[in-house]
Amino acid sequence: MFDSPANSLPMIARAQRVHGAARIAFKAEEGVTRLADLYQHAPCRFLFPHVEPDEPAQAVLLTTSGGLTGGDRLAVEIEARVNTCVTVTTQAAEKLYKAADGEEDVRVDIRYRVGENAWAEWLAQETILFDRARLRRSFTADLAPGARLLALESVVFGRTAMNERFDHGLLHDAWRIRRNGRLIWADALHLEGDVAQQRALPFGFGNACITATLLYVGDDAANHLEVVRELLEPDKDLGAATCMDGLLIVRFLADDATRLRPPLMRIAGGLRNLATGMRPHLPRVWSC
Repeated sequence: MFDSPANSLPMIARAQRVHGAARIAFKAEEGVTRLADLYQHAPCRFLFPHVEPDEPAQAVLLTTSGGLTGGDRLAVEIEARVNTCVTVTTQAAEKLYKAADGEEDVRVDIRYRVGENAWAEWLAQETILFDRARLRRSFTADLAPGARLLALESVVFGRTAMNERFDHGLLHDAWRIRRNGRLIWADALHLEGDVAQQRALPFGFGNACITATLLYVGDDAANHLEVVRELLEPDKDLGAATCMDGLLIVRFLADDATRLRPPLMRIAGGLRNLATGMRPHLPRVWSC
C-alpha cells in the first residue's frame, strides 16, 4: 500500500516490492524423515530433489524474483522435528541489487528449530552484494537436547566477475544460536556507509572480497576441531577454526570468491562426514 501524497518521502520509496515467506517442517516416521508441513508465498519456493537413500531429506529454497532490492522482505521458518535428518540449501547465489535513494533495507530472516536428536543442515550458497545494496539478515537457531546443526553462510562484496565492488551500502548480518533454551552464541557483522574504507581497516577484511562462516553445533563439537584444522591446512591462508561450549566455528576470507568455494565445500562436507558418517559432499545444487 502507498502512503498519501502528503508524505515527505516519494511514494515509490514506501512501496514494498516483495514480501516472501516460507515455512517447512519435517517429521520422522518409522525411521524415515518426511515432509510434515509446507507453506510458501512468492517469491519463496521450495524444491524437493531426489536424494540417495542414505542422504538426509532435502529441500532447496529459491526466490523466483531473480534477486532482492530495497524494501524486499523474506521470512523463512524451518523445523526439523525429533529424530529427523534434514538438509535445507539454496538453489543458487542470491543477488542483492542497488537500493534507490530513500528505499528501505532488504530484510532476510531465517529461523531454524531443531528437535531432540535431530540432524539439521542450513547450507546457503553465496549472497552477492551489488554496490549500494542494503541488507539486514538474521539467522536464528533453537536446538533441543541432543540436536545438532551444520550451518553455512557467505557474503561476496560485489560482482567480482565483472570487476564490480560493494563499496557503499549496508550489511548487517546477525546470528543467534540457542541450545536447550540458552543463548550460546550471538554474533553480528555491521558495515554501513563507506564500506570500502571499513573493509580496508587493519581489523577489517584487507583485500578480501568474500567472507564465510561455517558453524557446527553439537555435544561432540570439540571432538572434531583438530581434524577440521587438518582439513584447513591446504588452504590455511583462507580460514581458521575454533571451538567453545559445543560450538565449532570456522571463519573464511578470500580475495577470490571462486577460490574459496572448493575449500568451503570440502570442509563443510568433511565436517558432516566426521559428525554423522554421511558422505563428505554437499547437495548437488552446489556443483551445478
